[in-house]
Amino acid sequence: MSTLLVSRTAILVPALAVSLTAALPVQAQPYPSRPIRFIVPYTPGGLGDSFARAVGEDLAKRMGQPVVIDNRPGASQAIGAEATAKAPPDGHTIFMGTQSGLVVNTIARRKLPYDPVRDLAPVSMLFTTPLYLVVHPSLPAKSLKELVALARAKPGKLTFASIGNGSSQHLAGEMLRARAKVDIVHVPYKGSSPAITDLLGGQVDMMFEGGVSSLPHVKSGKLRALATTGRERTEAMPELPTMAESGVADFDITVWFGLVAPAGTPRPIIERLNREVGEVLRTRELKEKFAAAGIDITPSSPEELGERIRADLPYYTRLMQEAGIQPE
Repeated sequence: MSTLLVSRTAILVPALAVSLTAALPVQAQPYPSRPIRFIVPYTPGGLGDSFARAVGEDLAKRMGQPVVIDNRPGASQAIGAEATAKAPPDGHTIFMGTQSGLVVNTIARRKLPYDPVRDLAPVSMLFTTPLYLVVHPSLPAKSLKELVALARAKPGKLTFASIGNGSSQHLAGEMLRARAKVDIVHVPYKGSSPAITDLLGGQVDMMFEGGVSSLPHVKSGKLRALATTGRERTEAMPELPTMAESGVADFDITVWFGLVAPAGTPRPIIERLNREVGEVLRTRELKEKFAAAGIDITPSSPEELGERIRADLPYYTRLMQEAGIQPE
């Protein structure tokens, strides 16, 4: 009888162990568990790339994992945004986008391989900045008024560069063409660096561009700044008039940059990213590093960035219709 009891116990104990093991909660893998890929839709060297690298360096220290910059320029941010939308939603892929990739592409492209609202999860606003209208110094125009007069005298001869169809730079050029009634030719590039290089070399005549990549050349005399696209003058160049002050009324293009992740990323991870990125954005070192670029650092909640994306859709639809930009 004792033998039978021992046998039954030998059977029951392993079964009980299996049952207890199955009942224990699965231990979640710590986040982040590997390097974070930070997709940047620009070539190296421009404003967005420089800011992403500065944020990524500090974010890596706070997260305890490397933050690897993955430059995916082209198609007005659609290449980088699509890669993000299709990445696993585990917090190990994040993307820096502007209204070009997160708003305008939905209007400017008939077939977009991602939906910014459906496929991407807002994390935080990063910063806002106006653009600067800069020209090659060989161009005989010392003001926007003189540039408009020159363009009217040479219809179809003056060129403006952008970082791609549907980009904020492209939209600014088309707004200038429509509102000043001038015939200027759009030349799209894959990023700021090649566009600035050709502008410096005189291959194109003008460009609307961010301060980090354009203002150093203005200060060195290699480019000439004529106006800024925001509603107010900037601290970086307080003597430079706005487009509206220069005679092109109701001209306001302020570029915002935001951080998103793939849709479906767990809320605790979104909140962790938002908290850590917010701390990085509030550091004095980051603000000082980009003070000369005329940017306004604007950390936000995920909800505030989501609302900005939704609110900008009708606004940019109207601007693109006014500028005559047809969906591709």
